[in-house]
Amino acid sequence: MTERFDCHYCKESLFGMKYILKEDSPYCVKCYENLYSNTCEECKNPIGADCKDLSYKDRHWHETCFHCFQCKNSLVDKPFAAKEEHLLCTDCYSNEYSSKCNECKKTIMPGTRKMEYKGNSWHETCFICYHCQQPIGTKSFIPKDNQNFCVPCYEKQFAMQCVQCKKAITTGGVTYREQPWHKECFVCTACKKQLSGQRFTSRDEFAYCLSCFCNLYAKKCAGCTNPISGLGGTKYISFEERQWHNDCFNCKKCSLSLVGRGFLTERDDILCPECGKDI
Repeated sequence: MTERFDCHYCKESLFGMKYILKEDSPYCVKCYENLYSNTCEECKNPIGADCKDLSYKDRHWHETCFHCFQCKNSLVDKPFAAKEEHLLCTDCYSNEYSSKCNECKKTIMPGTRKMEYKGNSWHETCFICYHCQQPIGTKSFIPKDNQNFCVPCYEKQFAMQCVQCKKAITTGGVTYREQPWHKECFVCTACKKQLSGQRFTSRDEFAYCLSCFCNLYAKKCAGCTNPISGLGGTKYISFEERQWHNDCFNCKKCSLSLVGRGFLTERDDILCPECGKDI
């Protein structure tokens, strides 16, 4: 006897009939389409075994149904974009949704590289330095008056130069005696520590931190021998070319403060009238 060759699902004979194999099992065309054919997103009809099945993200179309949602032109073998479940050709997508280049005002096509800054977009080739006209790309740039400049051009055109190192100041400058400095260049003349954000003073137009200024130039207290800065409203007593901090101007014997009081001297010492009455 001849061995039977039937549809795996309906068991009808497939001799002399067109059939389709799936997982090594034969199916008649009708059963295969009912069981396994995808439904077309556009026309909602099954995509038959004799039709080309085009798919995108688990969605399927007949070849004749795969067209732009807007202009209805075929998308077969053409680039396209998706928006809110609809497929659009690149022209329709660009006209509806793509940003416009801030320089040439033309559409920036999907898939092309663009540059963005503060809500504006540019073609990569249009994002150029206003001065030298060279593409900026991913390099640093500085905006000024609605124009963009590469860093070298901005420094040549606009940046102030540090009075110390003569290089451009792009960020973090300090002004002293109406002259610009880099923060890192504005340092104490003596110890070279940065003065930006610190209290400092000057002598002969040179800047000093308070510590160096006091050590170099301040008068020494006759009581504690530490410098008297005289800065920030510091009060001190002066007598016969000697100076004292207010807190150090005390009687040598009883330590009574002599600020605002009468006093006597005995060689280098100062005494209150009570301790000095036996002199």
